[in-house]
Amino acid sequence: MRVVRKEGVALALCGLAIGLAASFIFAKLISGLLHEATPTDLGTIGLVALLLTAVALLASAVLAWRASEIDPVQALREE
Repeated sequence: MRVVRKEGVALALCGLAIGLAASFIFAKLISGLLHEATPTDLGTIGLVALLLTAVALLASAVLAWRASEIDPVQALREE
């Protein structure tokens, strides 16, 4: 379970870093689409980043739980 969760956390953090960088890079492009918020509103960006990270961690926890239910010997025989 630890390996699957570790990979899930690593992917979530990489995605978060790329997404945050992209949001600041493309802030000028999306400014016309926002009506009551600025493109660099730290509260909104932080809340969305926290929500997406929580969803990614929950998804990796579910996958880790499902992976722990499989017999390793049987999984290796099937491959």
